Amino acid sequence: MDISERVEAYLAQQPEPKQTDLRQLHAHLLAEFPGCRLWFSDGTNEDGKVVANPSIGYGVRTISYADGSSREFYRIGLSANTTGISVYVLGLDDKTYLARTYGASIGKASVTGYCIRFRGLSVIDADVLHAAIRDGMTVGHA
Repeated sequence: MDISERVEAYLAQQPEPKQTDLRQLHAHLLAEFPGCRLWFSDGTNEDGKVVANPSIGYGVRTISYADGSSREFYRIGLSANTTGISVYVLGLDDKTYLARTYGASIGKASVTGYCIRFRGLSVIDADVLHAAIRDGMTVGHA
C-alpha cells in the first residue's frame, strides 16, 4: 500500500463525525500545500511496539540530534485521539508560541507547545487553526 492508500484506510476506519472532520482537514492541507510531502505513521517504533497514535504528516523538516545525526520528519501532523483530533505543529523554536498566538482565539481547544487538541471542527475557529498550520509550514517559524 502506498502512503495515500494508507492515509485513506486510516481515515475510513474513523467513526463519524471525526472522520468527516479529519477528511476536511486533510483536504484543506493538500489544497493549501500542493506537492507537500505526505507521510503516514502507524504509531509503532522500529520494534513494532505502539508508542503513539497513528498520524498523517505533511511537509518535511530535518531534525538534528545532539550526537550529530539527523533525520527527516513532517512539519504538521494530523491524528485522531480518544476524544477528538490532534493537530501537531512541529519544529517551532518557541514552545509558548502556539498557546500565546492562538490559544485565546481558537475556541474550545487545548493548545500546548506543539499540539492543538479539540473535540471537533464545530467547537473551534477553523480559520485560526488554519493560520496555526500555515505558521507550522512556514520555514521562518520552524
